[in-house]
Amino acid sequence: MSAQPDTSKVVAALVERARAAMVTYDNTNQDRVDDAVTALAWSIYQPGNARDLAEMAVEDTGLGNVDSKVIKNTRKTFGTLRDLMRVRSVGVIDENPARGMVKYGKPVGVVAAVCPSTNPSATAVNKAMMALKGGNAVIIAPSPAGAKTTARTVELMRAELDRAGHPEDLVQILPLPVSKELTTELISRADLAVVTGSQNNVKRAMQSGTVAIGVGAGNVPVIIDESADLSVAARMIQQSKCFDNATSCSSENSVVILDSIYDAAIAALEDAGAWRCTADQRDQVRAQLWQNGVLNRAVIAKDPSVLAHVFDLPEAAKRARFFLVEEDSVDGAHSFADEKLSLVLTVYRALDWEHAKHIVHDVLEVCGKGHSVGIHTQDASHARDLAATSDVVRVLVNQPHTLGNGGSFENALPFTLSMGCGTWAGNTIDENLNWRHFVNITHLVTTIAEDKPDESDLFGQYWARHGK
Repeated sequence: MSAQPDTSKVVAALVERARAAMVTYDNTNQDRVDDAVTALAWSIYQPGNARDLAEMAVEDTGLGNVDSKVIKNTRKTFGTLRDLMRVRSVGVIDENPARGMVKYGKPVGVVAAVCPSTNPSATAVNKAMMALKGGNAVIIAPSPAGAKTTARTVELMRAELDRAGHPEDLVQILPLPVSKELTTELISRADLAVVTGSQNNVKRAMQSGTVAIGVGAGNVPVIIDESADLSVAARMIQQSKCFDNATSCSSENSVVILDSIYDAAIAALEDAGAWRCTADQRDQVRAQLWQNGVLNRAVIAKDPSVLAHVFDLPEAAKRARFFLVEEDSVDGAHSFADEKLSLVLTVYRALDWEHAKHIVHDVLEVCGKGHSVGIHTQDASHARDLAATSDVVRVLVNQPHTLGNGGSFENALPFTLSMGCGTWAGNTIDENLNWRHFVNITHLVTTIAEDKPDESDLFGQYWARHGK
């Protein structure tokens, strides 16, 4: 269906303003580009704004909790700014005289940034920082559920750009009320679409004809093996699972525990605040978690006391921090093997290491293939084996998954709120979204001394094995 004239005109005007802003943006001067990026970071990082936006997001969407969203607004922004300030992105970004190669970073153009309701402020700033780092302009398409928060976030970014002497129209937002038609039209007119959110949104962008970067669904399974420090592992899982009430795609959805330590690991999780559901309570949770084949919004990203009430659990369960449901097998969609976006953690008992890997494989076949897995272990061979045999982009070892998967000050992953999942999930990137995805590179190529090996150097071993 073609866009309505008003929709087309509205989006065309935004894109025209974005292109005009790029003309006046000093986007070949790395110092000025970095100044603009820092302005965006400061717009959300300053304490008053970080908390106001967090409070607005929870009120706007009904998802997550304020303190976690403050951390997202500050920690993700600070980490991303650290990453961006360490690289050159415009003009000459790399020079290798020995190879006769000079690389020039150049803008990709106007970026359409589709943002989810789970992170209506942090994701908007994160994508805008990366876009401007590449010398681009960005137009944000918010989720309808988080649109008010995203609109306020854009107001703050534009004001800080203006204060620092940069064109405000480098960052714009679709007018409210946002609609699928507006978002679709924006994607069709942009030079690059970067989509975080529902898989339906990702698929539409990939089919739009515009160059698009989408991300895959999360559904993280984590293994606890016999060598793990069970107390530390349990605390990390609790910290990660409870962060922002499990809104993150990197939140643990399943834990796979080796048989020999199963009871001790469950006890450690209970000590960390878990409520272990009985078989009857597990059925009550299942009945409320999915309704008519979809997740029940009454339980998505809600506080544990709310969940305990909705699940009709005992009064003592309202004091828990998250809820364990034990399963004997991996079922399909809309089962406890699926992504839950809530403080419900599925537990599987693995007979041995090979069985644990098999369970992880089966969980990812239900949902989350390509995204990530985790392991708590002191056995490096187990971590390497899991990485070698799992169809995921990221394998985190002994880390709170939510706080490490999108970048950390204690690992080498780039800070981001958008995780590419490779062809396993139908994505064009197999890494964390970062500044490199927002630049085109021109290669200046000059001649070097001939680099041509002898035939025997390349074919010698093959000839020796098979003859000429």
